Amino acid sequence: MTSTSLWQPFTLGRVQLPHRLALAPMTRNRADADGTPGELAATYYGQRASLGLIITEGTQPSEDGQGYFNTPGIHTPEHVEGWRPVADAVHAGGGSLFIQLMHVGRMSHPDNTPHGRQPVAPSAINADQEMFTQTGPQRTPVPRELSTAEVQAVIAEFRHAAASAISAGADGVELHGANGYLLHQFLSPNANHRTDAYGGSVENRSRFVIEVAQAVADEIGADRVGIRLSPAMPLGGIDEGDTESVRAQYRHLVGELAGLHLAYLHLHHVGDDDLLRSLRDVWPTAMLVLRYGRTREQIADEIEAGLADVAPIGRFALANPDIVQRLRTGAELNEVDASTLYGGGAAGYTDYPELTPA
Repeated sequence: MTSTSLWQPFTLGRVQLPHRLALAPMTRNRADADGTPGELAATYYGQRASLGLIITEGTQPSEDGQGYFNTPGIHTPEHVEGWRPVADAVHAGGGSLFIQLMHVGRMSHPDNTPHGRQPVAPSAINADQEMFTQTGPQRTPVPRELSTAEVQAVIAEFRHAAASAISAGADGVELHGANGYLLHQFLSPNANHRTDAYGGSVENRSRFVIEVAQAVADEIGADRVGIRLSPAMPLGGIDEGDTESVRAQYRHLVGELAGLHLAYLHLHHVGDDDLLRSLRDVWPTAMLVLRYGRTREQIADEIEAGLADVAPIGRFALANPDIVQRLRTGAELNEVDASTLYGGGAAGYTDYPELTPA
């Protein structure tokens, strides 16, 4: 890779990054049944520590937050102990660890959770998505609408999970407000039909996300908190309306979040460059942009255009633990084995080959 923009050091919150790459969060479904990170997790994340900023797979802040089987949690003492070797491995490799807090909301199935309860959501509106379970594919059920009091309880769960992440040795957390999960559901008019202070107007639909971010920032420090958003991303049955509706929602939301001075904003970008530029203009700290469908040759594009500070890497890093070295030297990349993406053991997780030293 000939671009020099990727190789400049950068300060993000409390951490110093050696370059402008990062590991994007990717679900791998290899935690123990109780949500404790599996024994190979430290190896997996440690192998990729050269990426500098390591953002983990989505990690549930509560039992209700789990959507898929064998995803990790960060809300029990056992979870904290399980994440400590991961943090140690990343730090030993020179990286910084941010645990992504992901409450899936309605994107769940009772068969995948420890308590077997009906999923919760802003409103009792089914995502109507196929969910893989231990017994095979099933449709998501109709979720239960959270009461106003329960919304406050969920905010407290995020606060507790963030504190637990820091206790486990993480350098920070990323709030998952994207890709059709709970925070995104509150933002979307087709998933949020509430009539209280958390539904209706753009301002009300933004309220839950802002209050979660404020609570977590109060708990662990704003400079240890990032947030991921995906404007107009149609995952999980989400439909945020036409272009102008999406722009109005996210310009308001990001404008309000900007006042919290979080460590970073991470955008999973699907193509509205005018919106991206307007969000960049108001965001006061680091901006991470992962453009959907980006090629190897396009990794530095947003940085060079002044639209981003850091370029997270997803599947390229999944199959290439030494992706930084490969990009620096122009080496060929390993191909992803799609059959081993979710669940299993070391195969397709920690056994991708690295370059042979010269």
